[in-house]
Amino acid sequence: MSRSLLHLLATEEEGRLIRFFQQRLRDREDAADAMQETALRALQVSQATLIENPRAYLFQIAKSVARLTIMRQSRDRSLSIPLEEGLAVPCDRPDQEHILAARQHLSIMAREIESLPKRCQEVFVLSRIHGLSNGDIAARLGISRNMVEKHIIKALLHCRAVRAKINL
Repeated sequence: MSRSLLHLLATEEEGRLIRFFQQRLRDREDAADAMQETALRALQVSQATLIENPRAYLFQIAKSVARLTIMRQSRDRSLSIPLEEGLAVPCDRPDQEHILAARQHLSIMAREIESLPKRCQEVFVLSRIHGLSNGDIAARLGISRNMVEKHIIKALLHCRAVRAKINL
């Protein structure tokens, strides 16, 4: 049966199949490749296979080839982008200028934290750097939780003011 399918493809349905592929794939080269794939699949049909409607069978092969080609195109498109678009994508790594600015800001912030009163500084470091809870800080330093909260608020307000000056 594969010879009759191939004969049908070559003599009667070639033009219709080419238009079918060009409409779906929107590319002449892909349409030509799909035609070759359809012919190859038609050849692979066993001689013993009884096909009642060869034209419908041929178009079913063509639909399958078109669907697989579209899926491949979609996958390939998502994996690659044109060079021009790739150049416009920002790099995830910070550049040297940003690294230097961040280090300077961190240095300024560390000096400002060191300028806080000793108890306020100690509470802030235990809370924000070491991650201790307010209750643990209060027990460790022998002060009330309320006092711990006041020191943290004072330090945070001071840091916010310094940050506002840095970001001007």
